[in-house]
Amino acid sequence: MNDWTEICPLDDIPVLGSRRVQRVDAPAVALFRTRDDRVFALLDRCPHKGGPLSQGLVHGEAVSCPLHGQIVGLADGRVQAPDEGCVPRFEVQVLDGIVSLRRGELEELGVELAAPVAGPAWRLARAACSR
Repeated sequence: MNDWTEICPLDDIPVLGSRRVQRVDAPAVALFRTRDDRVFALLDRCPHKGGPLSQGLVHGEAVSCPLHGQIVGLADGRVQAPDEGCVPRFEVQVLDGIVSLRRGELEELGVELAAPVAGPAWRLARAACSR
């Protein structure tokens, strides 16, 4: 049984940019592509105010939240100090130029965060980041 869901060709994600992956009844997932063509996936919400990370600036292995500038590591979803928090991350596979995500993670990670919240959202996602 294939545990991976094909999402898009690598070329559909701009270099130093992102692409949103919509999910039914759950927040979107953001795919990020680095300058050297590595791909990372995070829940498309900053842990501070729920801002869309997919609209942030990708630099190195991090993305800056477009709302308040928090810097989130793409590899681990952790917010850089002095800020706190983390964002659920998803495993990514790039095979023959096709980007895929794990089916189980798409169905389970971050689904409890369906609606943005006013105020710090990182406490709600803390359990998902401890894996």
